[in-house]
Amino acid sequence: MSENIELIQFPYSHYNEKVRWVLDLKNPEHKRTNLMPGPHALTTLRLSGQPQVPIMKFGSAVVAGSSAIIDQLERRFPDPSIYPEDPAERARALEVQRYFDDEIGPMVRRGVFSVLTQEADYVCSMFSEDRSRAKQKIYRAMFPLTKAIMKTSMGINTTAGIEEGIEGTQDGLDFVAREANDAGFLVAQSLSVADITAASLLAPAVMPEGSPMALPIPRPARVETWLAKWADHPGADWVRTIYRNHRSTR
Repeated sequence: MSENIELIQFPYSHYNEKVRWVLDLKNPEHKRTNLMPGPHALTTLRLSGQPQVPIMKFGSAVVAGSSAIIDQLERRFPDPSIYPEDPAERARALEVQRYFDDEIGPMVRRGVFSVLTQEADYVCSMFSEDRSRAKQKIYRAMFPLTKAIMKTSMGINTTAGIEEGIEGTQDGLDFVAREANDAGFLVAQSLSVADITAASLLAPAVMPEGSPMALPIPRPARVETWLAKWADHPGADWVRTIYRNHRSTR
């Protein structure tokens, strides 16, 4: 490897999971650095001038956003490719990626975090699980402020915003159930960036077995109710199948 590669991430984030999936497929040597939601902005703003993760450092180069990162990974590590070779299929795969990035991913996040933000002890334990006991206590004490910021930034500070999140999650699951071809993929006859994006961004509604971002058990009753809402949807079956057959971890 000619340069150091580092992923700056949240462990429990579907956009970060999307990048991890591609990293695990291509398997370049790299480092992963976990941030805590809220305090993370000090790091992300300094690195990239914007507040969100994932961010990836390729040596001195900094790339922000899951799709931009994946594009760089595909260019630098083309085997195995997740961009279809056929130009029309490639265009369609990237179109599906944009749809889930822009339309579905934010809605799924609204839905799941409208639940998680009601479970302060549980979510703080998740977000600070790899920190010292002292830092965990500080984070828990700060959480009311973090929660308020999260609710405003995600659009879950109103009933209408939460309902939009639920409707958007339904739309995403309907899409994959409708669009999957006979081979089980959204585009072409093999796994592509379209499948990785859709499965990753829908995973918080499904919690497929083996997901690296599966929520800790036991899960609060509210979380179980959220998951039960989608459990029998054909789109949830598609997510579980894609994870089971294609989500290898390093």
